[in-house]
Amino acid sequence: MYTVLLVIHLAISLVLIGIVLLQHGKGADAGAAFGSGASSTVFGARGSASFLGKLTGVLGAGFFVTSLTLAIMAGTFGGGGSVMERFAEEPASSSAPASESEGDGPAPAPEGATAGGRESDAEAPAPPPGDE
Repeated sequence: MYTVLLVIHLAISLVLIGIVLLQHGKGADAGAAFGSGASSTVFGARGSASFLGKLTGVLGAGFFVTSLTLAIMAGTFGGGGSVMERFAEEPASSSAPASESEGDGPAPAPEGATAGGRESDAEAPAPPPGDE
C-alpha cells in the first residue's frame, strides 16, 4: 500500500510540475500582440487559463493528500519516537579497552614522557660517538 501511494505521489508531482510550466505568466499577454496569441485557442475561447488553473488546483489538492497520508504512514510503520531517544536507550558497547572502562583514573604516562605530557621537553639522548 505504501509503495502504491508513493508511486501515485510521484506521478502527481511530475504532472503538477509540467502543468505549472505550461501556464502563461502575467507578461504573456504582451506577446499576443505580436502573433503568439493563436496558440491559446486550442483549449477554447477563454484559452487555457481556466482549464490549467482548475487542473493545477486538483493536482495540488491530490499532492497535499498523498503527502499527508505518506507522512502518517511513515510515522505508523517507523515505530515513532525520536532518534535521540532511541540512541540514549542503547546500552554502551562492551568493546572498549579495559583500562578506559574501569574508570579508576587516567592511564599511566608512557616511558620517557614528562609531567606536561609532551615528549619534546624531555632530554634527547646523545648521538653515539663517531657519527657526526
